[in-house]
Amino acid sequence: MKLPVLPRVIAAVVLLSTAWVASATPPEGFDDRVRAAMQGRDVPGMAIAIVEDGRIVHAKGYGVRALGASEAVDADTIFPTGSTGKAVTAAALAILVDDGKLGWDDRVIDHLPDFRMFDPWVTREMTVRDLLVHRSGLGLGAGDLLFIPRTTRSRADIVRALRHIQPATSFRSGYAYDNILYIVAGEVVAAASGKAWEAFVRERIFQPLGMATAASHEEDRFATANRAQPHARLHPKLRGLGAQVMLPEREGLGQVGAPAGGLSWSANDFARWLQVQVARGALPGDGDRRLWSETQAREMWTPQVNVPIRPFPAPIADITPQFSGYALGWNVQDYRGVKVVQHGGAVFGVLAFALLVPERNLAISLQINAEDVDVLRGLGYELLDHYLGFESRDWVGAFGEWNRQRLHGGLALLDATGTQARAASRPSLPLAGYAGRYADAWYGPITLAMRDRALRMDFLQTPGMAGTLTHWQYDTFRVDWDDRSIEPAYATFALDADGKVERITMKAVSPLADFSYDYHDLLFVPKPE
Repeated sequence: MKLPVLPRVIAAVVLLSTAWVASATPPEGFDDRVRAAMQGRDVPGMAIAIVEDGRIVHAKGYGVRALGASEAVDADTIFPTGSTGKAVTAAALAILVDDGKLGWDDRVIDHLPDFRMFDPWVTREMTVRDLLVHRSGLGLGAGDLLFIPRTTRSRADIVRALRHIQPATSFRSGYAYDNILYIVAGEVVAAASGKAWEAFVRERIFQPLGMATAASHEEDRFATANRAQPHARLHPKLRGLGAQVMLPEREGLGQVGAPAGGLSWSANDFARWLQVQVARGALPGDGDRRLWSETQAREMWTPQVNVPIRPFPAPIADITPQFSGYALGWNVQDYRGVKVVQHGGAVFGVLAFALLVPERNLAISLQINAEDVDVLRGLGYELLDHYLGFESRDWVGAFGEWNRQRLHGGLALLDATGTQARAASRPSLPLAGYAGRYADAWYGPITLAMRDRALRMDFLQTPGMAGTLTHWQYDTFRVDWDDRSIEPAYATFALDADGKVERITMKAVSPLADFSYDYHDLLFVPKPE
């Protein structure tokens, strides 16, 4: 998963010159500002770290770990870091490049002989670098349903499934964010190092940095008492509306997806990770020891593919960049004329945001155990303005207005669909006529079966992803999953000349559904018994 992309050049030299006049401390009254922003949106907990000129100047927790509980978030409370952890997988590969175990432009197939893409030519040409920069030709979020929500598959299973996912564009022709190829990158780390990805990042990154709370395996997170619980707003019509509720923490990404976004750590350890980033690979306090070379630091921050720029509306228009590119595990763009290296992260019920300003040796991270992007991003930009010497503004309020517009727009689309789509119609078959076993080439098997006079759908390799179908119109049904945190979907049945189900296609009900629910990429056909 990934946060909505929220990433003008101000040419006046006098204004740019003020950008470097900043304090090494957070804004006056910052703690009160954080608490007020959280209270305004009923956010349970948050953690923030700031590194300035190589020093940790702030690492602190706010609020509580779980809604309705008293255990406080502190600087050692661990949060899932989501896709901000892609930079860790990139760093692991950079270390292996320094070790001489692989090269950025090595062919993936030379490290993973079973690796295949849909197109044999792409299989032969895909490089390690290509795995990280979202230019493979796959569509946005393609294949995410292989492991989101959590799956019973192994990483090797996911690598094998790739060959069945049809591309959306030609190879290296443009940008489309994906997660699945970072799982492949994790397998490259394992193949080149001879160690599991989890062990490699723990031994070569976390331990040298003294990241005592960092967990590369989810079982280590679950064994830690001081951890934040996930929360979200699960309004029946649209996720993001309604009251906060706590989510089951074991129903998120799962270990198989860890190289794409399954790490966890605290504000204290996020600060240590930011320190080695701004030091370009040098260990904090010991410039003679490095995790990776300056050459690899430059490589990881060098944009490889242009990211299309989409102007943001009036409340947050000033964050619209003039340039934006994706590097190796990082997005590189400008903010008001200043180069910023950044990445967002989202795992069900938890968000993260990391910002680096290389010329200023500044780094900021924010973590939140809810999905209120306005609080997370708003506070992030308020800190950025403070440290760059720009005039302060209420970014939390601006992002709040943007988010309200976004949610209300989604609600209006849903309401419009609800009034025009429910044509008076009946399904072509009795409910039992749709039952059976079906399979998609890349996802695998599902079943449809009658249970207590209801038609039920079960995604067999995604434990807990089962739901009830209700007739929508014609041969389209709405699927509402037992787990309310999974986005509902429409399932449309096409019949053959004999009146039997020939195929099933799906799409998300919500126009704002996270792209990881790539139902639209599925094509289920009957599977012989």
